[in-house]
Amino acid sequence: MNRLILSFALVFSLFAATLHAAPNSAPEQYDLVIYGGTSAAITAAVQAKKMGKTVIIVSPDKHLGGLSSGGLGWTDSGNKEAIGGLSLDFYERVKKHYDEPSAWRQQKPEQYSRYRKNDNAMWVFEPHVAEKVFEELVAEFEIPVVRDEWLDRANGVKKADGKIVSITTLSGKTYSGKIFMDTTYEGDLMAAAGISYHVGREANDVYGETLNGVQTARAHSHQFDFPVSAYVIENDPRSGLLARVSNEQPGEDGTADDKIQAYCFRMCLTTAKENQVKFPKPEGYDPKEYALLGRYLQGGWKGVFNKFDPAPNAKTDTNNHGGFSTDNIGMNYDYPEASYERRQEIIKEHEQYQKGWLYFIANDPSVPKDVQDRMNKWGLAKDEFVDNGNWPHQIYVREARRMIGPVVMCEPMLRALQPTPKSIGLGSYNMDSHNVQRYVNDKGFVRNEGDIQVGPGGAYPISYDSVTPKKEECTNLLVPVCVSSSHIAYGSIRMEPVFMILGQSAATAAVMAIDKNIAVQDVDYTELEDRLLADGQVLHMERKPKAPKVVLDPKKMEGIVIDDTEAQKNGNWPVSSVVSGYVGVGYVHDENDGKKSIAFTAKDLKAGKYDVRIAYSNNGNRASNVPVTVTSGGKEIFRGTIDQKKAPSIDNVFVSIGQFKLSGEATVTLSNEGVNGYVVADAVALVPVK
Repeated sequence: MNRLILSFALVFSLFAATLHAAPNSAPEQYDLVIYGGTSAAITAAVQAKKMGKTVIIVSPDKHLGGLSSGGLGWTDSGNKEAIGGLSLDFYERVKKHYDEPSAWRQQKPEQYSRYRKNDNAMWVFEPHVAEKVFEELVAEFEIPVVRDEWLDRANGVKKADGKIVSITTLSGKTYSGKIFMDTTYEGDLMAAAGISYHVGREANDVYGETLNGVQTARAHSHQFDFPVSAYVIENDPRSGLLARVSNEQPGEDGTADDKIQAYCFRMCLTTAKENQVKFPKPEGYDPKEYALLGRYLQGGWKGVFNKFDPAPNAKTDTNNHGGFSTDNIGMNYDYPEASYERRQEIIKEHEQYQKGWLYFIANDPSVPKDVQDRMNKWGLAKDEFVDNGNWPHQIYVREARRMIGPVVMCEPMLRALQPTPKSIGLGSYNMDSHNVQRYVNDKGFVRNEGDIQVGPGGAYPISYDSVTPKKEECTNLLVPVCVSSSHIAYGSIRMEPVFMILGQSAATAAVMAIDKNIAVQDVDYTELEDRLLADGQVLHMERKPKAPKVVLDPKKMEGIVIDDTEAQKNGNWPVSSVVSGYVGVGYVHDENDGKKSIAFTAKDLKAGKYDVRIAYSNNGNRASNVPVTVTSGGKEIFRGTIDQKKAPSIDNVFVSIGQFKLSGEATVTLSNEGVNGYVVADAVALVPVK
C-alpha cells in the first residue's frame, strides 16, 4: 500500500513538473483574446460577453484602465453628446459612486463645482474611483483577466493563413482565439503580428494636411512667453547650453521626422494635509536640470499652477502647462520601438524628472517665494497609487505606433473636408499635439516646437477601416487604440472616451466576424451600424457646413505685412484658426486671461505716410475696446481702441486705424488691459500712401 502511494506521488510530481516545463502544451481557447489592460480593453471585453462570447484580457499591467485610472481624471471629452454606449456608461457609474456620501472624505459634494447632483454622468474623478469602476465591470461580467503578462514580442505571435492563431507571453503562457485585439498604447501585438505602422510625424503633403510635421510658426501654446537665454551664462554661447535644450534645429515646417510628442505623468496631488505625502527628493536629483525653469520663473512667469485641474476631495489632475513643465520634451523618441527594459528606463527617467520638477519648485532657493509657498501647500495624495509610492502607475503615452490600415484618419476627414466611411464612433476633441522639441533659436533664446491645438470644427466620424489592418496582412486582428491615423489626427482621436467607444465597436465587429466565420474586413457595415446604434453608440452628428477658410499669404499682400508669428508677445498667446479669414497660418488670442500685449514691429522704413491696418477675425466674444498704440522713432503717435466685435472693413480682414508719418522703426502694439472680451491678433500692414 505504501509502495502504491509512493508510486502515485511520483507519477503526480512528474506530471506536474511536465506541465510546468511545457506550459504551451494546452493553450487556453477563447473567442476573443484582448492584449492590453486599458479602458478600451474593458469595454471590448464587456461587449463581447454581452454578445455571448468567451473573452480574456491578457494585460501586461497590474492595474486596469490605463490612463483613465492612472491619473487622467480630468476627462478630455470634447463634445460630450458624441459619447455613448459603454463609454458613457463608465462615466455614469463614476457619477453613481460620487452620489454616495461616503465618497466625500476631504470635501463636501457642494464644495466641488464639477459634481452636479442632477447630472447623469461625471467627467472628473479620482484615479482609484476609476479603477474601482473597471474592477466592478470585470467582476460583474465575469471577465477573466491575467495580469503582469508580457507578450513575447520576438516569438510570441503564431500566424497561419493570414490569421493569428495564438499569442504567448514571456512567462510561457499561450492564449488561442478566433479574433485578437490589441488595446495597448504601444501597439505591441499589432507590430509583432507584422502589421504596417508608422512612428513619428508625417509631412503635410502625405495626407493633404496643414498641421502635421514640424511646427515652429504655430508653436504659440506652452511656449516661453518672453525671451529666455539658452546658455548657462546668460547670452554667452561659449558657456554651453542649459540642460534639456537641444543644439539641433527643429527642421522646416511641415516636413516629416521620426520624433514624437512629449510624455508626462498625470499626477494626483492634494492640499488636504491629512491625506498628503511630502514631495520626495528623487534619486540622482540635480538642480541644474531645472536651471532653465528657475531662470524662467525669475523672469516673472506665473503659470506653474494653471493646469492643476481640481478633482474631488481637494485633489488635482495635474497636466503640462507652459514653456517648462511636467512634459519631458525630447526624452521619449525611442519609446515606441524600445525593448521592455529600455521602456522601463525611459519611464523611470520621466518619473525622476517630474519628481525633480516638483522638488525643485518646492525647495530650490532660486524659485520666487510666492511660487514656492504655493507649491508647498500641495503634496502627493496618500490614498492614490498606494502600491507605487503614491505615484501614477501609467505614464501618459500620448502617441507611439499608429497602424496603417485600409483607411488612414487624417486632418481633412476630421475637418469634414473629406468623407469618412463606416463610422463606428465619434471624436470631437482638438487636434492636439504636445511639444516635440526644445531648441535654441538664432537669437540665443529657448523655444519649444510641436504644440498644436486646433479644433476640428465639430464632431467627426471614425472609420471602421481605421481599426482593421489591411486584409493581406491579417484577417482576425482589431486595433482600437493605435488606430490607423496620421500624427495630427491621432492628436484628437487619442482620448480615453474615444478609446472606450472604439473598444466596444471593435468587439461588436469581432463577434459578427466570429458568427459568420469571416475576416474582420468583411463584416457587413450595415449590420454593424444597426447593432452599434441599438447599443447606444453615437455614430453621426449633423455638422453645419462652413465656408472654406480664407487664408491670406502675407508675402503677396499690399504694403509691409508683419504676421503674428513675427510679433513680440508678452504673455501666452495661443494660436487658433477656427474663425475664417486670417493672414498666414492662423491668429493668436489672449485666452481672455491675464495682462498681455503683442507688438508688431517694422524696421528700416522709408520715411513717408503709411496707412496702418490691423488684421483680426471678428466674433461676438471679442472685445469692443482693444487698446492700440503706434510708435515711430521712439515717440508715441497714436493711442486708441478698435472694436473686434465688428467685421473688419478692408477685405473682411483689416481695419485701418489711420494714416501716419513713419520712418526707421515703427511698432503697433495691442494689449488686453481693461478689455471686455477676447483680444485676437493676426497681422499688421503698413501700406504706403501715394
